[in-house]
Amino acid sequence: MHLLRAALALGAAVALLAIAAGGVRAAPAAVIEVSPGEGSLQSALDAAPSGAVLRLAPGIYPGPIVIDRPLALEGLPGAILDGRGRGRVLSVAAPDVVVRGLTVRNSGTSLAETDAGIFLDKPAKGALIESNRLENNLFGIYLHGARNALVRGNEVIGNRSLRMSERGNGIHLWAARGSVVEGNTVRYGRDGIFVTTSRKNAFRGNRFRDLRFAIHYMYTHDSEVSGNVSHDNHVGFALMYSDRLRVFDNRSTGDRDHGFLFNFTNKSRIERNLVHAGRDKCVFLYNANRNVLSGNLFEGCAIGIHFTAGSEGNRIAGNGFIGNATQVKYVGTRHVEWSDEGVGNYWSDNPALDLDGDGIGDVPYRPNDLVDQVVWRHPLAKLLLTSPSVRILRWAHDRFPSVYPGGVIDSAPLMRPPELETG
Repeated sequence: MHLLRAALALGAAVALLAIAAGGVRAAPAAVIEVSPGEGSLQSALDAAPSGAVLRLAPGIYPGPIVIDRPLALEGLPGAILDGRGRGRVLSVAAPDVVVRGLTVRNSGTSLAETDAGIFLDKPAKGALIESNRLENNLFGIYLHGARNALVRGNEVIGNRSLRMSERGNGIHLWAARGSVVEGNTVRYGRDGIFVTTSRKNAFRGNRFRDLRFAIHYMYTHDSEVSGNVSHDNHVGFALMYSDRLRVFDNRSTGDRDHGFLFNFTNKSRIERNLVHAGRDKCVFLYNANRNVLSGNLFEGCAIGIHFTAGSEGNRIAGNGFIGNATQVKYVGTRHVEWSDEGVGNYWSDNPALDLDGDGIGDVPYRPNDLVDQVVWRHPLAKLLLTSPSVRILRWAHDRFPSVYPGGVIDSAPLMRPPELETG
């Protein structure tokens, strides 16, 4: 009896080892071929077992369509889900669903009903939405509480017949903790990515154009925004009411109002980003506290950085301010130091000398003065900028710094800007 028990235990152990080594494999998922036609796809979904792969032949599949069990929906080239202008085209209400290789188009236009091309409801945790084209929908992809989803490599083209304020967002996330949005292209929506009330998300490698905001954050903490490109939007990256963000290697070119807007953004790291040729402000800090801005390039904007409304405890060092019409707009009575441990920032309009060759200017630099503050408060004063009285006032400030009413001081200005890959 003891020998029999030992033999059975040995056999079970061998079986477990075989499974661990891949010796025993699960049966392959059932592949179900689906042809286009009215109701054909929904019928196939309703009959499919969990874990099946539904492969759609080229053609049009009318919506609305609902997935209520874990499976994969894959389209061959030319497979189109068409909502015909009513409601949500594809709704997902099951975990671990895969949607890949489809064109999804023509949702309804009700913002109140959150009409969307692909709608992931709360049960849709772990979904993979990959390599789809979404066109002429109100919202492109909507994650409504769907956690740990991956939205990757999709092209989202909004409904251009609507005014921008009437459109939905390209990719919208609400309470979608742990989700990743990467490698997507978004155009002609309201916001490219809008996220609120979430945590531990990553938004990386996406491209945005012809939108209000490329990425719009609200109440989303402990998350990453990296490697994204914003071009010709109203605002590139509007990050608001969020803490402990990592914002790095992003690009903003030609955005109209702000490249970066930080509003009540705290304890975050903003590093190695580029803002180029913005028409207004490269970066705007409004009541943003205890952040680190380092290694960024802000160039060719009307204002390099607008710093206001009680923003305190920020470390701003190692950045480059190049060719901005106004490098810094700061209206306040405090002196704010913009260097850290002997390293300041590069200012293209700083005529500094570096006699000892250590890469640091020999005298502190003040990018704004009393004249700047007067001009910001009274724009018509620009007419006097070339007058002898203004030149005398600026000369006096250079000779007697103690008369400054407050402003930015860079005690260790750099002689060269940081180097970034600008491709």
